[in-house]
Amino acid sequence: MSSPLPPVSQVGLRLQGLLRSRLPGCASSQLRRRRSLKAAAGISVPRPRQRLDGRRLRAAPASAASPPQLSSIQSVVLDIEGTTSPISFVTDVLFPYARDNVRKHLEATYGTDETGDDIALLRAQVEQDLAEGLAGAVPVPPEEAGKDAVIDALVANVEAMIKADRKITSLKQLQGHIWRTGFEGQEIKGVVFDDVPPALEKWHASGIKTYIYSSGSREAQRLIFGNTTYGDLRKYLCGFFDTTVGTKREPRSYYEIWQSVGVDRPSQILFLTDVYQEATAAKAAGVEVLISIRPGNTPLPENHGFQTITTFAEILT
Repeated sequence: MSSPLPPVSQVGLRLQGLLRSRLPGCASSQLRRRRSLKAAAGISVPRPRQRLDGRRLRAAPASAASPPQLSSIQSVVLDIEGTTSPISFVTDVLFPYARDNVRKHLEATYGTDETGDDIALLRAQVEQDLAEGLAGAVPVPPEEAGKDAVIDALVANVEAMIKADRKITSLKQLQGHIWRTGFEGQEIKGVVFDDVPPALEKWHASGIKTYIYSSGSREAQRLIFGNTTYGDLRKYLCGFFDTTVGTKREPRSYYEIWQSVGVDRPSQILFLTDVYQEATAAKAAGVEVLISIRPGNTPLPENHGFQTITTFAEILT
């Protein structure tokens, strides 16, 4: 059970309008007084929706030291896990499917060009891991050792990588190819939160270009959004970014995305994520940020300084 709210003076409850409302008088002093009194009494106060067109925005939380100005947003970049989709979909569906089918996939596709590329990437990563003394890394024998010996070593390494939840291109590329089989065979369906499809549709209709940026491969991203329980959502998306542009906790990655999406300034991009370190990196690159609060997400640091949302409905145009 949550503890009672401390006095308003202690928590500093203050509604801060980010942009002027299009309707005169909707933020009148009388309305502000009523909302303040309700907040002081511990009564939940409904939050107005944020708007990408700048006409009406949700009040900034006390932790948002510099709330983003959304009136000039031209592109939205979305994280997947914890933002568009439940973390449980990734941890309880996608990861186990890849882990349980890695041997079957390698045995069925061994000798193809695609799997040859996957193995080459994995070999290079394993060699780096061995040189760094990384736990779980085992040498991959040369092809002359035979198919079974190579696959045994690859499976051991991939299982260790999945267990450690590593965000590396070699693993993500192979996982994408394994998931393809699952999606094509209707064994897997992409899961997104209920508020995601209508938001994507409205942003698309408003001319706001939407992209995905995930540590999962671009192929995996296309599979997830092309095979959701709501149908194919790729028609609302303009592109996909993965770790080939850089890791999600480096500002340089968001600079590269800015260079790719065709806007004049990074501040014309809005990035939505559930990870504080990703939000910090994007902000350092000049990108506007909102943090997604969803069930099962990792708690944020106290006084994190970012504006938050619990549903995309708060930022519908």
